[in-house]
Amino acid sequence: MNILIIDDEEVLQDVLTSLIQREGHTTFSARTGEEGLRVLGNEEIDLVVLDLMLPGMSGQEVLAEIRRTDPDQVVVVITAYSSIEGAIEAMRQGAFHYIPKPFKNDEVLLTIKKGLDQRRLASENRSLREQLKQRFGFDNIIGKSKPMQQTFDLISLAAPAKSNILIRGESGTGKELVAKAIHHHSRRADGPFVTVNSGSMPADLLESNLFGHVKGAFTGAISSKKGLFEVASGGSIFFDEIGNIPLDTQAKLLRVIQEREFMRLGGVEVLKADVRIIAATNADLEEAVAEGAFREDLYYRLNVITIQLPALRKRSEDVPLLANHFLSRYAEENDKPLHEISSGAMALLLDYHWPGNVRELENVVERAVVLSTGEVLTEDLLPMTVRQPAPMAPPPSDLPTNGLSLKEAVSDYERQLIIRALQASGGVQKRAAEMLQVKPTTLHEMMKRLSISVDAIA
Repeated sequence: MNILIIDDEEVLQDVLTSLIQREGHTTFSARTGEEGLRVLGNEEIDLVVLDLMLPGMSGQEVLAEIRRTDPDQVVVVITAYSSIEGAIEAMRQGAFHYIPKPFKNDEVLLTIKKGLDQRRLASENRSLREQLKQRFGFDNIIGKSKPMQQTFDLISLAAPAKSNILIRGESGTGKELVAKAIHHHSRRADGPFVTVNSGSMPADLLESNLFGHVKGAFTGAISSKKGLFEVASGGSIFFDEIGNIPLDTQAKLLRVIQEREFMRLGGVEVLKADVRIIAATNADLEEAVAEGAFREDLYYRLNVITIQLPALRKRSEDVPLLANHFLSRYAEENDKPLHEISSGAMALLLDYHWPGNVRELENVVERAVVLSTGEVLTEDLLPMTVRQPAPMAPPPSDLPTNGLSLKEAVSDYERQLIIRALQASGGVQKRAAEMLQVKPTTLHEMMKRLSISVDAIA
């Protein structure tokens, strides 16, 4: 690594240069603070060895300038025993460590090694943050269509704000990806991003997960546990399918949003909730509010900024972009030579209606890549559902005469489809969900809403 030695004593320069170069590092020399700053401006320096007693610009002034221009720079100061107080002050100002004169060679090398380890760690952290921004950056939420460009504009405006955000869209449209992009472009990007799977656990377990509990709060609580609101402190908490949260829990969540505080289950200590809430849903929350299944006051607290993600069938011009993106990713992951999609296969992808949206397209392309043996993704690699999609069910020839409303008719049709899928899957809900191309949790909620019991299905 590159190490700069700023010291006006020729003997010390020679000794330090020899020691450091024997460890395999490259050294740069400067006899004054001004000369050292010029080197820092022209070279990539990983660590600075700085004598506090310099002619002209003092070592303290050089350190202050280094900290101003590069706060992550590692600086090891050298000082005489008589000026240890100055070295301690330098550490208060951000120096990594100090070495008193006269020094031992082993002590110098050990301090430099520790400083370089810190430099590597800081570099790795910066690299990781950049990777996260690239992974969840807006340019990785792919789309050139007008609906997606409008979505990008809204995300750009919403991300730096402090307001709660509600992301709406069908299953598979990429709501969690958008939530992560918002977090990683917000002022809380260095904080945690915590996901709450709102509909996948009972109400009491959900509250324990959200707010934590103290020892003895309930049977089995053998020790205290932090909740997700504590874990997410300083960052963002993402509620996936917020519409599935029970009403009792909704009331407690509303209090957290309003008061910015909460208590662990069974506890009396009031804890601060330093989090930004991002929620997502594929449900009609307005209808849920009207039916009393979702609190109106919570709805308005969450619905400060709404981002509506379009279904893939409404932005078909994005299908080629997405398909080629997934082709490149999975070809690289699976070490396959695939580099293009045939015109016939692309035509099929464009004609398909994609009920599972982007997630379904990704699964289709990944499957094709895994099964491929050539360099082109061809029609035969696509699943039968894409090659020969089932025709849409024709509308009934006669309108209902028994006063059945549109909503009731749609619910009845949903009920019939779910029952048929459950029968075909032998009552296995996960398999039925795959047939219907919905999440198992979504199917479970639909069955509850439509009062469908697996036991009652022959």
